[in-house]
Parts: sequence; C-alpha cells; structure tokens
Amino acid sequence: MSNQPNSTSDPLQRDRFVVRKERFYRWLIAGSAVLTILVTVGIILSLSANALTFWSEISPIDFFTGTNWSPKIAGEYGVLPLVSGTLIVTICSALIALPVGLAAAIYLSEYASDRVRSVLKPALEVLAGVPTVIYGYMALVYVTPLIDSVLPINATIIPSRIELLAVPEWLPVLSGYVFALPEFTFVVPSLRTFNALSASIVVGIMIIPMVSSISEDALSAVPDSLREAAYGLGSTKFDVSTKVVVPSATSGIVASYVLALSRAIGETMAVTMAMGMSPQMPYYPDVLKNLAESSQTMTAAMVQIAGADSLGTGPTYEAMFALGMTLFAITLTMNILAELVRRRFREAYD
Repeated sequence: MSNQPNSTSDPLQRDRFVVRKERFYRWLIAGSAVLTILVTVGIILSLSANALTFWSEISPIDFFTGTNWSPKIAGEYGVLPLVSGTLIVTICSALIALPVGLAAAIYLSEYASDRVRSVLKPALEVLAGVPTVIYGYMALVYVTPLIDSVLPINATIIPSRIELLAVPEWLPVLSGYVFALPEFTFVVPSLRTFNALSASIVVGIMIIPMVSSISEDALSAVPDSLREAAYGLGSTKFDVSTKVVVPSATSGIVASYVLALSRAIGETMAVTMAMGMSPQMPYYPDVLKNLAESSQTMTAAMVQIAGADSLGTGPTYEAMFALGMTLFAITLTMNILAELVRRRFREAYD
C-alpha cells in the first residue's frame, strides 16, 4: 500500500476554489489600476484633440501671452488674466489653509486626547462635505459685507530716521549721516460685490480639512521612539512637535499641501459666485487692490463657455478645452514638483 498522500487531500496544497478566487481578485485589482490609467489617457486625448484644433485657429503665442480675455465680444483669447485670477485665489487661500490646517493636525496628533480627537476630527472633516455652492453663497452674503464693514483702511507709516554711527574707517564721510526714509501709505480699498478676497477666504476654509486630515495621518505615523528620544533629551512638547515630528512627516505634509492646492486651483462654483466673471490683469504696485476687485479663474471661464448659446461650434467652444489642457499642465507640474520634494524628504523607519 502506497504511503504517498493524495495530492487533493495534501494539507499543504491550497484548495482549487481558493486559488481561483485569489486569481480573480488579482485580475480585478489589476483591471482597476489599468482602468484608472485609461481614464487619465482618455481625458488627455479628449482635451488635446480640441485644444490642438483651437491652437490651429488661434496662435498659441497670443493665447499664452495675451492680456485680454474676451472671446464673445472682442474675439480675444489671452489666458493671462485667467491664470492671474486663479493664482490669486490659490495663493491667498493657501496662506489661510496651510498654516491653519497644519496647526490643527499638530493639535490632533500631539496634544488632543483620544476622546477629543474622536469628536474634533469628524467635525472638522464635515467641512469637506459641504457643497461648494454653499461656500459661494456664504462669501457673497456674509463674508463680503462683514469685511467691507471695516474698510477702507488708510494707514500712513512714518519711519524713524536712521543715523549711521558705526561705519568703516575708510568711509569717514558717512559718519553721522542721517537717512530720511519716505512715508509709506498702506491702503486697503473697499470691496466690490464680487471680489477675490472673499473667494480666497471661503476656498481656504474649504481645503482646511484636506490639509489637517492628511497631515494628521502623517504625523501619527511617526514612530513614538523619536518622541521618547526627544523627551529624554529634555525637549518640551512644543519642541518635539515642531522640531521632531513635523520634519519627520514632511513628505506626508507636502502631499496634503499639493492635494489642497489642486483642489483650490480646480474650484469652480464658490469662486464663480464670490469672485465674479470679470477677467483682468493684476494691479501693480497696488497689489491689495487685486483682492478688492472682481476677477475670473480658469474654471469659471470654462463654466461660462459651457453655458454659451454657441456650444459645440467655433473657437470659443474649443477654447474651453485649451483652458482645460492648460489647467491640467499646471496641476501636473505641481504634482511632479511635490513628488520630487516628497522623495527628497521621505523618511523610512524600521
């Protein structure tokens, strides 16, 4: 009688049904990954086809260097006013969301108790679920009148005179020389009904949950051994949080920043309602006037084109795809730079 065990009853052999199931799962997951790539390629091809048609009719040089966007009235397709409006909202919202979101993440990760964290984190993430049209309505009805109630502001700064007392011996002629600095007038004008400041504030509030949630996950992933080592050297909790934990989670924090800025760049409804649809080049040197005036972002211009009566025909319709391609190139560049930063500061722990 043979002592060889039956291959079908060998305990080391996996059941055929389990093998087939695992194989199915593998192909299902691989198919999902391929599908995402195909969707991305499809978006690029669909944008490229119409964008190239547009650039065959309108010079790419005029498109990327033009300072006037008036496709319906003047037939001008300069994208710089739209790019400047997009950058104003993105930069100003980042000044609000990035520090506030990171501070919230540090508190949730390092200071808050488990009970407080279980309440605050879901409450903070509720902001991400609020429809963007609500943010636009809040900016138009509440934020703009609230800020405008304290404007305009005119502040004249008179600097004190500066006298050079300590000068090199080989420059005796400057000894005791007094510099009289000119006066500087700080002016914050009144807000228009549609303005970039209110739009930036609501977009900044909108992206705070994205920064805080992803950054908090990155901070919580830092090993406790690093914290304990810093405490053992006599560091305070603030020093441990800002000088040990935050630098160790730089890659995750940068990823949260990029995702939040991408959301700010691609935001449509809130900026359309709060900022208006009046594309214009930024003012200089009176940069604060840019926040008080109406402008238009690239996404708002695409919405305006999509609602036009001539949808589907002419260069105005094709300009929507050129704007989409430009917006895609901006966000892609941001993601590439962020990936380089993430690789540069990535930390690996055993």
